[in-house]
Amino acid sequence: MSEITMEPMSPLMGAVAEGAITLREMGPCGMVSLRGAFDHPAFAGPVEALAGCALPGRWQVSGTAERGLLWMSPDELLLLLPHGEAAEAARRLQAELDDAGAHALVLDVSDMRVRLSLTGGCLRETLARLTPSNMAPAAFPVGALRRTRLSQAAAAIWLVSDEEAQIFAFRSVADYVFRLLSGAAKNGPDFEYF
Repeated sequence: MSEITMEPMSPLMGAVAEGAITLREMGPCGMVSLRGAFDHPAFAGPVEALAGCALPGRWQVSGTAERGLLWMSPDELLLLLPHGEAAEAARRLQAELDDAGAHALVLDVSDMRVRLSLTGGCLRETLARLTPSNMAPAAFPVGALRRTRLSQAAAAIWLVSDEEAQIFAFRSVADYVFRLLSGAAKNGPDFEYF
């Protein structure tokens, strides 16, 4: 009997909304949540080897959008990697950290979250309509990441550049977050906030 393999299904089926900015679901992505003591001597080695980059600083991202580490809280990182690698990577990393004596919790959360891309010139103004986070350049510089909310939904915002951001939200609210963002992005602001 042959093994049946299923392709990952994205919650929004690749939805795109065009307006003053472009909103796009990025499709399936491997995401592994890592909780532990970053300063433990045995923690950084296995994590950095798997990610291919250094641990990020507070509110920062290290690596690339395809394979990187996002700082989520003082004891939590989110590892981005190809979707097909996530389950095995989580198992292997948990075993390596356990063997090294580094107390950690490693979990494949790929199917729990949606990843959206926002691109356009009035990106900060669009996000400022929905989040309590200060979107001013001095408070939220390019390359930074914030865990916050968009209206009533928990989200993380990674400001990739002045004209690109990635949003991470729970899959259960993917449609809600997509509609919020597409509504906020429909028309550009009448004035510049920043």
